[in-house]
Amino acid sequence: MMLRRVLAATGVPTHSCCMIPGVRILSSHYSRTSLIRTLSTMTTKKLIFAKHFDGEPKPSDFKLVEEKIPALKNGEVQFEALFISVDPYMRPVSVGKPLGHKMFGAQVARVVESKHPNYKKGDNVVGYMGWETHPICNPDTLESPFGALEKPLVLPDFKKLPLSLALGVLGMPGNTAFFGLTELCQPKAGETVCISGAAGAVGSLVGQIAKNLGCKVVGIANKKEKLDWLTSLGFDVVIDYKEEDVDKRLTEKVPQGIDCYFDNVGGEMSSTVLSHMNMFGRVAVCGAIAGYNAKTPPLAPMVQSAIVMNQLRLEGFFVQRWLGRWNEGILKNMGWVQEGKLQFREFVTEGFEKLPEALIGTMRGDAVGKALVKV
Repeated sequence: MMLRRVLAATGVPTHSCCMIPGVRILSSHYSRTSLIRTLSTMTTKKLIFAKHFDGEPKPSDFKLVEEKIPALKNGEVQFEALFISVDPYMRPVSVGKPLGHKMFGAQVARVVESKHPNYKKGDNVVGYMGWETHPICNPDTLESPFGALEKPLVLPDFKKLPLSLALGVLGMPGNTAFFGLTELCQPKAGETVCISGAAGAVGSLVGQIAKNLGCKVVGIANKKEKLDWLTSLGFDVVIDYKEEDVDKRLTEKVPQGIDCYFDNVGGEMSSTVLSHMNMFGRVAVCGAIAGYNAKTPPLAPMVQSAIVMNQLRLEGFFVQRWLGRWNEGILKNMGWVQEGKLQFREFVTEGFEKLPEALIGTMRGDAVGKALVKV
């Protein structure tokens, strides 16, 4: 059985081994796994993208290989993976990826050896080194899954916060929430912000940031555990889209209408939300997980009438457009974490070989908060 730890934190570290209060251990089968390995490791493990996904990803879509680690060339860096991220974007982005290559993805890693002037032994970094335990790359030519060159980022001082947060609230999901909300939705104090996929790594942060900006927040998710967590975070209204009529609940609980919608889901539910938006509402389209595993695109009610009649503005985005301001978002979110105004959860699976299962679980909605794998 895979180990899953749900870490609930207020951002205040403790002296415990996981540094976070509120840890709940569901299994400990893989507790022998250590993050500290000797520098004499001679092999690296990779998970190869062997077969394009047909509907939901399957373990058989990947192939585990072990290879000898080659000597470093000038300009290269050898890393040791500490945590590897699994994210919903992997499903749609995988469609255009060639088979037979290492599965893409971000990881928090430590520099083991370096022949690059900007990286030194012992540096902690976050970057798109993929699904590999001891990757070697030239940072100057490393590509993100989205096609652009993106060097691994040497992490700033997290002030005793866990390094894994570089894959969550102090990384890509955190900046997705911060920039997507503040730059595209541009909420004003007193306005109402609605989030679909509200209990996910991004959605849960969007709602809290909106509260920090003085907004009323509506979160749409499913399962009692998730809804209770959102309520504890300060969400004003929570809706279970599987057990409740979203249209009816919005009419009853949000009679003032919605000014900003942060959409992680798409599909019929998002069409319903758009019909409840106010004049000149703003929509940030972050994802469409409702259709990621579908073999045929799901149909949803037409939204153009609501867009035209209420003069809505919709904009899709990748967070990479704000790479030039990356540390701005990290430092802003870090400040809120330290003030207790931005809480987070990590849904951790232990064991490199469990990456496919962790991705499958993420696509099914198993994770509460940020899903990642401890290598």
